[in-house]
Amino acid sequence: MFEVTSGTVHTAQKVVIYGPEGIGKSSLAAQFPNPVFIDTEGSTKQLNVQRLPKPSSWEMLKQQAQWVKQQGPSRFGSLIIDTIDWAEMLCVESVCAAHNKSGVEDFGYGKGYIFVAEEIGRFLNLLGDVVEAGIHVVLSAHAQIIKFEQPDEMGAYDRYQLKLGAKTGSRTAPLVKEWADIVLFINYKTFSVAADKEGKKNKAQGGTRTMYTTHHPAWDAKNRHGLPDELPLDYSRIAHIFNGAVPAVQQSTAPVTPAPQPPAPPVTAAPDTQHPQQSTPAASPAPATSAGISPSIPPALRNLMTQHQVREDEIQIVVSKKGYYPYDTPIANYDPGFVTGVLVAAWPSVFEMIQQTRDNVPF
Repeated sequence: MFEVTSGTVHTAQKVVIYGPEGIGKSSLAAQFPNPVFIDTEGSTKQLNVQRLPKPSSWEMLKQQAQWVKQQGPSRFGSLIIDTIDWAEMLCVESVCAAHNKSGVEDFGYGKGYIFVAEEIGRFLNLLGDVVEAGIHVVLSAHAQIIKFEQPDEMGAYDRYQLKLGAKTGSRTAPLVKEWADIVLFINYKTFSVAADKEGKKNKAQGGTRTMYTTHHPAWDAKNRHGLPDELPLDYSRIAHIFNGAVPAVQQSTAPVTPAPQPPAPPVTAAPDTQHPQQSTPAASPAPATSAGISPSIPPALRNLMTQHQVREDEIQIVVSKKGYYPYDTPIANYDPGFVTGVLVAAWPSVFEMIQQTRDNVPF
């Protein structure tokens, strides 16, 4: 049995805003209902907005999105990721580290591009869950000019495109555009005027900041709300789309537990002949504080440890049990590829093992 519904359904919106640097993307996004920013590039320092810590890893970015979803529309009205192209760089680094590659090209036969596109797709699904919870999601992005040639036309021409996929075979830009309900292209609208009496020479004048809402040969844009093709860069022109009451799915008050990920490929550590592996001491059930985490630990791991109140010795216990490094090896001495490719990339699994270790401590 299936329930059939009819009529329009008012839900939170998935929005993409892109344009040249400095055009006002962040300022426009800051006017969305009760926004909270995940500032991946540190561009909101001059804006009076709510923001989460700058993510130092792809895993941290995903957990921040999960946390916002958990808070629900009673806490936040909009989640702004500023910018998605800088977030994509975190994704590329995570995929390469998980597969022990120095770059996405090292996979061969385009496999690296596929892995990154699949990971971006899973992240968009997570953001879709945020939307279903009743929170608008806005992705800002930079624009780039590319040479474009239609298959049924002669010649090529320049057009603006999302600055995504430069390292991922142009697979991620189509995914983001398909995911979005609204794609707004922002640019300076210039006018060409004659500079001589004959009209043979022209110069550009103007510079009005304009929002383009529909597709054009020179740019990508779309909307499902009957907006005019062009609008001044003024949030009040689109505010009616986002200011209505948005129903949300029922939220659980229990903390969000990150979904387990497939285990990362094992990293074989060189045997330590001078320091034989020692027996693993019993773990203390008390959680860690950020003050007890060594500043020499890489930031991507240190931020996750602070977020989940994990001590350095708890990491050392899990690592020694798996046979990667002896227990008395400081985390700062771990191979950087092991830290990013195993501990950070597979953090949900690592944290699960830490919790099991805590649970198994006898009273």
